[in-house]
Formats: sequence, structure tokens, C-alpha cells
Amino acid sequence: MVSSESLSESVAPPPKKYGVTKPLSLAGPTETDLQRNAELEKFLRESELYESEEETARREEVLRRLDQIVKQWVKQLTRQRGYIDQMVEDANAIIVTFGSYRLGVHGPGADLDTLCVGPCYVNREEDFFILLHDILAEMEEVCELQPVPDAHVPVMKFKFQGISIDLLYASITLLVIPEDLDISDQSVLCNVDGPTVRSLNGCRVADRILKLVPNAKHFRTTLRCLKFWAKRRCVYSNVTGFLGGVNWALLVARICQFYPNAIPSMLVSRFFRVYTQWRWPNPVMLCPIEEDELGFLVWDPRKNPKDRTHHMPIITPAYPCMNSSYNVSPSTLRVMMDQFQIGNKISEDVELNKSQWPALFEHYFFFEAYKNYLQVEIVAADNDDLLAWKGWVESRLRQLTLKIERDTNGTLQCHPYPNEFADMSKPCPHCVFFMGLQRQKGVKVQEGQRFDIRGTVDEFKQEVNMYSYWRPGMDIYISHVPRREIPAYVFPDGYKRPRQSRNTTQHTPEKDAKGCMSSEGRRSKRKQETHTVDVESDKLPKRASISPQNIGSVSPASVSSRSGGSSQIIIPEESLQEVKTAGLQNQSSDDKSTEDTGEQKPCISE
Repeated sequence: MVSSESLSESVAPPPKKYGVTKPLSLAGPTETDLQRNAELEKFLRESELYESEEETARREEVLRRLDQIVKQWVKQLTRQRGYIDQMVEDANAIIVTFGSYRLGVHGPGADLDTLCVGPCYVNREEDFFILLHDILAEMEEVCELQPVPDAHVPVMKFKFQGISIDLLYASITLLVIPEDLDISDQSVLCNVDGPTVRSLNGCRVADRILKLVPNAKHFRTTLRCLKFWAKRRCVYSNVTGFLGGVNWALLVARICQFYPNAIPSMLVSRFFRVYTQWRWPNPVMLCPIEEDELGFLVWDPRKNPKDRTHHMPIITPAYPCMNSSYNVSPSTLRVMMDQFQIGNKISEDVELNKSQWPALFEHYFFFEAYKNYLQVEIVAADNDDLLAWKGWVESRLRQLTLKIERDTNGTLQCHPYPNEFADMSKPCPHCVFFMGLQRQKGVKVQEGQRFDIRGTVDEFKQEVNMYSYWRPGMDIYISHVPRREIPAYVFPDGYKRPRQSRNTTQHTPEKDAKGCMSSEGRRSKRKQETHTVDVESDKLPKRASISPQNIGSVSPASVSSRSGGSSQIIIPEESLQEVKTAGLQNQSSDDKSTEDTGEQKPCISE
């Protein structure tokens, strides 16, 4: 007779559950996997993704100085408001980090995401954005100080001793902030407003991620690798509708939960294998979504109609759970799915010894991938104005993508390039963004059909020009640029592919003394510019560069006169064929709406 004791010893304990489902595989690495992993880590080191000890020490010193500054600031405010001496002595604020630094995956030159937590009587609107701002503005170590009080998460951006800082502020319901404050404790969310919750959640999400992954070291290496890949493939940018740092961290963490015993080389290949098959808009979640008596809105498409419109939900694991990727549009999702397909193919080749790791991280040649582009040029009277104006326009570029998708019924798709450019030959303050344009794959159209997005662009410019802090000289110019007309300054070292010369002469508008186009020249150019564009023709008029500066004292109300750039953009549909294949399959939209908030595990073969 078998005893119950011996029976219990013979039955293996159930595998530990990570996340909302069981693991897809418990397999560990083979000798080949270990070898491949060593090659991957060697490649990451050679790519200089790890900062030096000197830079690490400099970051720590900057954090220490910043902590001193906010402590002195709070004590000064406490004294000015008439509190007793003991209260002044106890007054405190602390600096905590979040983002890549808190996760341990920051690299050389990365921004330092920081949060100042202060007492209940120190507010954000005046004390932080005015008084602390003025203190920082007087310091020699601080430059490029840019407050953004009206952002979804209010932030103060600046450089401190050469290190880029994003500083948030959270005033919680405590009179004295303890040095060992536990940000993860839900009590910090009591009686605070929405911006404060969002500010606190950066730290809370980072801590929760590290607790929910099976192996933090393997998670960090894999995340560092995938962030590098995303930047090389031009899909790393939350503001333009792709994914930012926290989004990639959540995606990687879910893969770590699916394969708890895998090492980074295995996790990278599984990342592409899983997400090429993921059935969006099913959400990616690291843990169940929890409700709480605090009553904050959590992501729930059953209750919140707006949540049903999200295309790529990636849910944060800390209360209140939110969709971290609400910026993703159908166009940017299509671009990312194409890139996942390419990454999956290369990863499979690496596993079959048909390729090496460097092939996965090859640059995406954005300016070779499309035949047509939108150029968005942002100009201002001086560098300080440009910094503020550019930040506002860049935050709204996603709306241009959405409006183009809306007004063309999704048949014209946009690929915004995440980085900006500047023409160094122009002395006036400016920067330029580009968007690749292509027709949706598989859609039949009539021969000669054109996309007229003049009204779309005008609507976007009118909205952008309602900027609350608009100043004379701030302007935006949007124009269609065929691939062969892409300016040389976007290419490395100014290199541009040679093209046939054209025997086209065109009057060059006069430019002002600073090298920027005068108002008269701009009017002349708008009359001359051909807006019905056929990029298949070899008889294109040469496109003059637009970079105005002296706009004059124009009131913000006169939007139409300020939006001087070309909005007459009519693009022949047949010219919107993609030159270089960006993906290996068409991404069709899933017509199945998300019925509940539970993650639906995709059908994935191990």
C-alpha cells in the first residue's frame, strides 16, 4: 500500500504562474543557446549600450544635487508661509527616479527621468512651475529649461551639468515627506488629482515590473536589446504613435513570464515569435487589473467606450491600471507589425545559424522605403521659442497621422519618422520632421485616383496654431516631397543618391538678411509651387526650401495668414507604392472587439 506521504513526494509541484496565464514553455537553455547568448551580449557591449563608470558617477552626483535643491526649495516655502521652526526643520521633499534608470537599462546619454515628491501645501502650478523654475533658471549648471505645465503628465525639462532631466512633481497628502517613503504603497494615491497619479505611476510601474518578471537580470538584457532594435528600425517613439520605454518594457516582461527559464538570446527570438502572432487589440497584461475603493478610472473596454478604440493595448501593472500605448494608430501598428515580421525572420535565421545577431540591428533606410513623404518644418524667431514651439508641434504630430487616416478612410497610411532634422545651411532656428506615405496594401483603387489632403493639413495647422504660448515668428510649413526631392541633410554625412539633372529653371524667392525666406518670397513661392504632384513624371519643378524667420507681429487669431506653408497636397494614388518591402505580411485589422479585460493568449507554437 502506498502511503500518502510517498505519493505526495512523487507528484511534481505545479509550475509557478507568472502573469495572467501559465507559461508557454519551461524549457531552459541548451549549450547552443548559451553560446548564442554570449555572442548577443558581446554584440551589445561592442555597440556601447552600457554607460561608463564615470558617467554613472556623474548621474549619481546630479541626482544628489537635485535632491539638495528641492529640499532647500521646500524649506524656503515652509518658512515663507509662516510655519513654526520645528515644521521648517522637518520640511522635506525627495527625488525618486523612474523609466530606464529605475529599471536599470539606461545607456550613455540617456535622459534621466525624475520625480519630486513634496508635501500637501506645496503645489504644482505656482510653487513648482514658477518658484522652482526660477531657482533652476538662475543656476549656472542648468540650461535649456523648458516647463511643460499643460502636458498630459506635467513636466519640467532641462539639462543639469550636461545631463538631460525630465522632472515631474507630485504633492501628496502628507505634511512631512519621509526619506524612506514607499511609492508602491497605495496610500500615496489618496486624495490626489489625475496628473499626480500619472506622475507617481512612473515609479510604481517600474517597481511592479521588476517584481513580476522571473529573472530581473535576463529581463534587463533582453529589454536593452529590444530597445536598441526598435531605435534602429525607427519604431521607438511614444509621441509619434509608436512605443516608448515603458511600452517596450511591458512587452518584454510579458515574454519573460511566458518563458520563465529562458535566457536573453531565447527571449529575443520568442519576443518576435509571439508578437507577430498576437491578436491585437487583445491586451498585453502582466497581472490582473485590480479595482480599488479610491475610485480611479482603470482600463476597461466593457465600461469605457474610449478604451474600445485602442489598437494596441499594453496595460500598466500598478493601480490604477492604464493603457500605456493609447498613442498607437492603425498606421503605426501596421509599421510595427511589419518590423516584427522582419525581426522574426532574422531571429529564426540566427537560430538556424543562417545569420548573425548584427543582421537583426541593421538600420532601417526610411528615406528609401517610400516614394512620397510629408515634410513638416517648424520655425521660430529664436532658439528658446523653437524649443517650446517644437515640443508643442511634436506632441500634436500624431493627430496629423490620425486625421489623414480618417479623411482617406484608412487607405493612405503614414509612417512618422521618430527623429528630427535641421538644415545646417540655414541660420534661422528651425527643425524638420518627415512622414512616409503609402497606400494601404490590398486595397483596390481606380486608375489615376488621387489623395487630396489639403483640407486635412489646413485643419491640423489651425489646431496647432491655437498654441496658448504662441509668439510672433512661430510657424509651421507642411509640404509633399517625392523621394527624389528629399533634401541631402537627412542622409548621413550629407550623402544623397545622385539623380538625373533637370533642365528646369525657377525663380528663387528673395531671402531676408538672416538667410530665411521673406514674406514676399513666401507669397511668391506659394503662387508658383505646383501642388498636383505626379512623382512618376521626370518634369517635376524643383522644390524650393522653406525656412522663414521674420514673420512680424501677427496675432494668433489670424491663423490662416500664419499657416503659410503649402497645404495644397494632392498625391496621385498610383505613385504611393512602397519601394522596399517593409514587412512580410499584411496586417489586417481584427474585427473582433475586446469583450473583456482578460488577456487572450495567442495561438503560439513553441
